[in-house]
Amino acid sequence: MLILNVNRFIYYIYSMNQLRWSSELAVPIPKMKVLFVCIGNTCRSPMAEAILKHLVLKRNLQDWYVDSAGLRNWNVGVEPQARGQQLLKQHGLKTNHLGRMITAQDFYDFDYIFSMDNSNLLELQQMAARLNPSPTCQIQLLGSYIGRKEDEIIEDPYFSQGMGGFNAAYLQILESCERFVQHYKSDDKAISIGRQ
Repeated sequence: MLILNVNRFIYYIYSMNQLRWSSELAVPIPKMKVLFVCIGNTCRSPMAEAILKHLVLKRNLQDWYVDSAGLRNWNVGVEPQARGQQLLKQHGLKTNHLGRMITAQDFYDFDYIFSMDNSNLLELQQMAARLNPSPTCQIQLLGSYIGRKEDEIIEDPYFSQGMGGFNAAYLQILESCERFVQHYKSDDKAISIGRQ
Protein backbone atom coordinates (compact mmCIF):
# COMPACT_ATOMS: atom_id res chain seq x y z
CA MET A 1 0.00 0.00 0.00
CA LEU A 2 2.81 2.40 0.89
CA ILE A 3 4.63 1.65 -2.39
CA LEU A 4 1.41 2.25 -4.32
CA ASN A 5 0.87 5.61 -2.61
CA VAL A 6 4.45 6.66 -3.30
CA ASN A 7 4.06 5.70 -6.96
CA ARG A 8 0.86 7.71 -7.18
CA PHE A 9 2.59 10.73 -5.65
CA ILE A 10 5.51 10.46 -8.12
CA TYR A 11 3.07 10.17 -11.02
CA TYR A 12 1.14 13.20 -9.74
CA ILE A 13 4.29 15.34 -9.63
CA TYR A 14 5.40 14.08 -13.03
CA SER A 15 2.02 14.79 -14.61
CA MET A 16 1.97 18.36 -13.33
CA ASN A 17 5.40 18.96 -14.82
CA GLN A 18 4.24 17.89 -18.27
CA LEU A 19 1.34 20.32 -18.62
CA ARG A 20 1.46 24.09 -18.93
CA TRP A 21 -1.71 24.45 -16.87
CA SER A 22 -4.12 21.98 -15.37
CA SER A 23 -7.66 23.35 -15.54
CA GLU A 24 -8.89 20.62 -13.19
CA LEU A 25 -6.40 21.39 -10.43
CA ALA A 26 -5.76 25.04 -11.36
CA VAL A 27 -2.03 24.53 -10.80
CA PRO A 28 0.42 26.71 -12.81
CA ILE A 29 3.16 24.75 -14.58
CA PRO A 30 6.62 26.23 -15.19
CA LYS A 31 6.99 28.06 -18.48
CA MET A 32 10.63 28.99 -17.77
CA LYS A 33 13.01 26.19 -16.85
CA VAL A 34 16.63 26.99 -16.00
CA LEU A 35 19.45 24.51 -15.38
CA PHE A 36 22.86 25.48 -14.02
CA VAL A 37 25.79 23.21 -14.81
CA CYS A 38 29.35 23.00 -13.54
CA ILE A 39 31.87 20.18 -13.51
CA GLY A 40 30.84 18.41 -10.29
CA ASN A 41 27.56 20.02 -9.16
CA THR A 42 28.95 20.79 -5.72
CA CYS A 43 30.10 24.45 -5.69
CA ARG A 44 29.03 26.86 -8.42
CA SER A 45 25.89 25.32 -9.88
CA PRO A 46 24.17 24.57 -6.53
CA MET A 47 24.93 28.16 -5.42
CA ALA A 48 23.45 29.46 -8.66
CA GLU A 49 20.36 27.28 -8.20
CA ALA A 50 19.81 28.62 -4.66
CA ILE A 51 20.39 32.24 -5.72
CA LEU A 52 18.02 32.15 -8.69
CA LYS A 53 15.36 30.33 -6.66
CA HIS A 54 15.58 33.16 -4.12
CA LEU A 55 15.25 35.81 -6.84
CA VAL A 56 12.33 33.96 -8.42
CA LEU A 57 10.55 33.78 -5.06
CA LYS A 58 11.33 37.43 -4.33
CA ARG A 59 9.81 38.52 -7.65
CA ASN A 60 6.85 36.12 -7.37
CA LEU A 61 7.77 34.31 -10.61
CA GLN A 62 5.67 31.24 -9.86
CA ASP A 63 6.04 29.83 -13.36
CA TRP A 64 9.82 29.28 -13.13
CA TYR A 65 11.59 26.00 -12.37
CA VAL A 66 15.28 25.99 -11.40
CA ASP A 67 17.70 23.08 -10.98
CA SER A 68 21.41 22.28 -11.24
CA ALA A 69 23.54 19.37 -12.43
CA GLY A 70 27.13 18.31 -13.04
CA LEU A 71 29.14 16.99 -15.95
CA ARG A 72 30.76 14.28 -13.80
CA ASN A 73 29.35 11.72 -11.38
CA TRP A 74 31.69 12.62 -8.50
CA ASN A 75 28.98 14.07 -6.26
CA VAL A 76 25.80 12.27 -7.25
CA GLY A 77 23.49 12.09 -4.23
CA VAL A 78 25.82 14.27 -2.14
CA GLU A 79 25.09 17.64 -0.52
CA PRO A 80 26.83 20.74 -1.96
CA GLN A 81 30.30 21.71 -0.71
CA ALA A 82 30.23 22.87 2.91
CA ARG A 83 31.81 26.28 2.22
CA GLY A 84 29.16 27.01 -0.39
CA GLN A 85 26.39 26.09 2.03
CA GLN A 86 28.01 28.26 4.69
CA LEU A 87 28.15 31.23 2.34
CA LEU A 88 24.53 30.80 1.27
CA LYS A 89 23.52 30.69 4.93
CA GLN A 90 25.38 33.96 5.57
CA HIS A 91 23.21 35.55 2.89
CA GLY A 92 19.99 34.09 4.26
CA LEU A 93 19.77 31.38 1.61
CA LYS A 94 19.80 27.61 1.80
CA THR A 95 19.82 24.60 -0.46
CA ASN A 96 18.47 21.08 -0.15
CA HIS A 97 19.98 20.04 -3.48
CA LEU A 98 21.69 16.69 -3.88
CA GLY A 99 24.25 16.32 -6.65
CA ARG A 100 23.20 14.80 -9.96
CA MET A 101 24.60 14.46 -13.47
CA ILE A 102 23.13 16.18 -16.48
CA THR A 103 21.15 13.86 -18.75
CA ALA A 104 20.24 13.93 -22.43
CA GLN A 105 16.63 14.63 -21.44
CA ASP A 106 17.69 17.84 -19.69
CA PHE A 107 18.50 19.37 -23.08
CA TYR A 108 14.85 18.97 -24.04
CA ASP A 109 13.28 19.77 -20.67
CA PHE A 110 15.04 23.08 -19.96
CA ASP A 111 14.81 26.41 -21.78
CA TYR A 112 18.21 27.66 -20.62
CA ILE A 113 21.28 25.66 -19.63
CA PHE A 114 23.94 27.85 -18.07
CA SER A 115 27.60 26.88 -17.84
CA MET A 116 30.11 28.47 -15.49
CA ASP A 117 33.20 28.50 -17.72
CA ASN A 118 34.28 27.85 -21.32
CA SER A 119 35.21 24.25 -20.65
CA ASN A 120 31.70 23.54 -19.32
CA LEU A 121 30.19 25.44 -22.25
CA LEU A 122 32.12 23.49 -24.89
CA GLU A 123 31.24 20.15 -23.33
CA LEU A 124 27.54 21.05 -23.14
CA GLN A 125 27.55 22.22 -26.77
CA GLN A 126 29.21 18.98 -27.86
CA MET A 127 26.66 16.91 -25.94
CA ALA A 128 23.78 18.84 -27.51
CA ALA A 129 25.26 18.47 -31.00
CA ARG A 130 25.14 14.67 -30.68
CA LEU A 131 21.44 14.61 -29.85
CA ASN A 132 18.72 13.87 -32.38
CA PRO A 133 16.42 15.67 -32.73
CA SER A 134 18.43 18.79 -32.03
CA PRO A 135 17.39 20.40 -28.73
CA THR A 136 16.15 23.98 -28.79
CA CYS A 137 17.45 25.02 -25.38
CA GLN A 138 19.77 27.99 -25.06
CA ILE A 139 23.25 26.95 -23.86
CA GLN A 140 25.08 29.99 -22.52
CA LEU A 141 27.78 31.22 -20.17
CA LEU A 142 26.00 32.45 -17.07
CA GLY A 143 28.58 35.20 -16.58
CA SER A 144 27.89 36.63 -20.03
CA TYR A 145 24.91 38.44 -18.50
CA ILE A 146 27.24 40.56 -16.37
CA GLY A 147 28.32 42.37 -19.54
CA ARG A 148 31.99 42.59 -18.57
CA LYS A 149 34.37 40.30 -20.43
CA GLU A 150 36.72 40.02 -17.45
CA ASP A 151 33.90 38.69 -15.23
CA GLU A 152 32.11 36.27 -17.53
CA ILE A 153 34.10 33.21 -16.39
CA ILE A 154 33.02 32.01 -12.95
CA GLU A 155 36.06 30.17 -11.64
CA ASP A 156 35.72 26.92 -9.72
CA PRO A 157 36.39 27.72 -6.03
CA TYR A 158 36.67 24.07 -4.96
CA PHE A 159 40.46 24.03 -4.67
CA SER A 160 40.76 27.57 -3.31
CA GLN A 161 41.79 28.23 0.28
CA GLY A 162 39.25 29.73 2.67
CA MET A 163 36.17 31.58 1.48
CA GLY A 164 37.69 34.03 -1.01
CA GLY A 165 36.97 31.96 -4.12
CA PHE A 166 33.44 31.22 -2.98
CA ASN A 167 32.74 34.88 -2.25
CA ALA A 168 33.95 35.87 -5.72
CA ALA A 169 31.84 33.18 -7.38
CA TYR A 170 28.79 34.13 -5.30
CA LEU A 171 28.98 37.79 -6.35
CA GLN A 172 29.39 36.90 -10.03
CA ILE A 173 26.52 34.43 -9.89
CA LEU A 174 24.25 36.88 -8.06
CA GLU A 175 24.85 39.68 -10.57
CA SER A 176 24.45 37.28 -13.51
CA CYS A 177 21.15 35.91 -12.19
CA GLU A 178 19.77 39.36 -11.43
CA ARG A 179 20.60 40.53 -14.94
CA PHE A 180 19.17 37.38 -16.50
CA VAL A 181 15.86 37.86 -14.67
CA GLN A 182 15.78 41.53 -15.73
CA HIS A 183 16.57 40.55 -19.32
CA TYR A 184 13.92 37.84 -19.42
CA LYS A 185 11.22 39.96 -17.80
CA SER A 186 12.05 42.84 -20.15
CA ASP A 187 11.64 40.55 -23.17
CA ASP A 188 8.45 39.09 -21.70
CA LYS A 189 7.00 42.58 -21.23
CA ALA A 190 7.90 43.56 -24.78
CA ILE A 191 6.15 40.47 -26.14
CA SER A 192 3.06 41.19 -24.01
CA ILE A 193 2.90 44.80 -25.26
CA GLY A 194 3.27 43.63 -28.84
CA ARG A 195 0.27 41.33 -28.48
CA GLN A 196 -2.08 44.06 -27.28
